[in-house]
Amino acid sequence: MKRRGRFAPTPSGLLHIGNAFSALSAWLQMRQCGGEFLLRIEDIDKPRSRPAFAEQQQDDLLWLGIDWDEGPRMGGPFAPYEQSKREHLYEAALDTLREKGRIYPCYCSRSELASIASAPHGLSSEGPAYPGLCRHLTAEERASKAEKKTPSLRFIMPEEAIVFEDGVSGTMRYDGEALGDFIVKRADGIFSYQLAVTIDDAAMGITDVLRGADLLDSTPRQLALYEALGLAPPAFSHVPLIADEHGKRLSKRDKSLTLASLREDGVSPERLLGAIAYTTGWSDQLEPIAAHELISAYHPLCCNDKPIAITQRMLDWLRH
Repeated sequence: MKRRGRFAPTPSGLLHIGNAFSALSAWLQMRQCGGEFLLRIEDIDKPRSRPAFAEQQQDDLLWLGIDWDEGPRMGGPFAPYEQSKREHLYEAALDTLREKGRIYPCYCSRSELASIASAPHGLSSEGPAYPGLCRHLTAEERASKAEKKTPSLRFIMPEEAIVFEDGVSGTMRYDGEALGDFIVKRADGIFSYQLAVTIDDAAMGITDVLRGADLLDSTPRQLALYEALGLAPPAFSHVPLIADEHGKRLSKRDKSLTLASLREDGVSPERLLGAIAYTTGWSDQLEPIAAHELISAYHPLCCNDKPIAITQRMLDWLRH
């Protein structure tokens, strides 16, 4: 069976250099092993997503030299490749989790959740660990609370540790209980990233997930969902983030480092790829290079605990 990887941007802004690095890494991984590469638009959070951003992101990837075998604009056997059109799959997964007793309604207010934030619980990319306040409510208590508030739905994390092998950082171990029960469907009806990405990766036959280190602690949550739903998980790799020379993570709000802005400034894709390749060690010289020329040079990075810095010297060279 061919290996299958993907890049799955959220169209809530323009792609920046950090996004380009993640996309390039996932693309090179698949192109080097002769696998298939998919593009999926993760627009499940409709209030934050914009179709214009999705179109611009695709244009920017193609400008960079990153193509895909399946995805928007071309379709494929697992279409549609936009999450907003796949909600029936997420609802079916919730039915399965409900039948297995793995989800429960949560009626906590914003003030109650704010008080949790100040308590000494575990902390992750999703914020403070939820201590399960609504997990053991009686049917009567739930009925009473439902009269006042529409609930969100939370997934019950296992108590035992979740251990997996990351392709960059090696063996990772997380205490499931310390991560806390997480939301799989919000009170406003929006499905969570954790649920949607798990269902879509499984449905699309993804064998390799390569993404940024900021999503590393999402992996144990997704592995717990794979197990609960009886699905086979992919292999995970988390690459370092790209930061400025002060170590500050790049943001979609920094317009000067978006691919669209660099294109407008006359930066060539080969020059941007050359800067990324030199910084990551895929090239020992700072010189322009095309995406396809990096396929043979690609190798996984050895750690992701420190971001990769794009210095002012590098930015000056880009615009030279």
